[in-house]
Amino acid sequence: MQTLTIKKNPVILGIESSCDETAAAVIRGRTLLSDEIISSAEVQAKFGGVVPEIASRAHTDAIDEVVARALSTAGVKKEEIDAVAVTYGAGLLGALLVGLSFAKGFSYGLNIPLIGVNHIRGHLAAAYLESETLKPPFITLLASGGHTAVIYTKSALEFEVLGGTLDDAVGEAFDKVARVLSLPYPGGPHIELLAREGQKTISLPKMLKGEGGYNFSYSGLKTAVINYCHGMQQRGETVNRADVAASFQSAALDILVQKTVEGAIEKGVDTVTAGGGVIANGYLREQLGNACLKAGLKLVLPLKKHCTDNAAMIAAEGLVQYTAGNFAPLSLNAKASIPLR
Repeated sequence: MQTLTIKKNPVILGIESSCDETAAAVIRGRTLLSDEIISSAEVQAKFGGVVPEIASRAHTDAIDEVVARALSTAGVKKEEIDAVAVTYGAGLLGALLVGLSFAKGFSYGLNIPLIGVNHIRGHLAAAYLESETLKPPFITLLASGGHTAVIYTKSALEFEVLGGTLDDAVGEAFDKVARVLSLPYPGGPHIELLAREGQKTISLPKMLKGEGGYNFSYSGLKTAVINYCHGMQQRGETVNRADVAASFQSAALDILVQKTVEGAIEKGVDTVTAGGGVIANGYLREQLGNACLKAGLKLVLPLKKHCTDNAAMIAAEGLVQYTAGNFAPLSLNAKASIPLR
């Protein structure tokens, strides 16, 4: 590759294929020019979850089209792209390899940098797309199907995990409770909708203030919901599914809000951000907004569509790595699991 001059506002193509979303996006600096997704979620829902082989085939069928759409919507020719950022982990290996292989070919063919992006760091970077002035330090709440953590973002490249889940992630708990309530996959959006019809009348366990530092535990909460529903059924009583959904949602999410705000106060920062699929939950967004307002904190949330898997967040993290000059070799391989750092 020829000597590279780092641009202030580079044009970056982001590619995401870690699960069931084949996505591509183009940014110029922090300005989002396009954001395209082709999803196999409807097909996966028939099986009650993501089937890796089906996901990989779907990515193979969609990758060319989704990138072409992203470039067309952005009004950018491929020759104008300064770098390509792609998720290389964590995720389903077969799915990751589709996006990574395409990105390698794109990088090699145009002689531009390849940037390997940690999917989870992509979720954290999504907030940068909502504010031109956002910069660390701040506290970030990470809440998704596989991760739950309160993170002190010291700089764009440096994180300190204050605490995380000791067992199930919050999104995983939502999916498991949804199955108990006979709700479709993915469970989170369906629980949120059902909860709007119910009341928080059921006493469920939650970690109280001061317990476990910034750690979380969802295994006990999930089990309590299962036991409550089974107990009602065994007694021949009707389970008020809406009340269960509302009570569970409150128990699962209120503690996230509480500990996130506590983290910001302890670290002396004035800004809170968030990332991950669970951050699309309307109840969580409202409660986090109210708590930050009460504590005098600024809250920067990604759009709901940038909380679930997307390529805009991958491009945003790509910008962070591009600015730091962190480029990947063409030998970069996909990884099913990688640490946040």
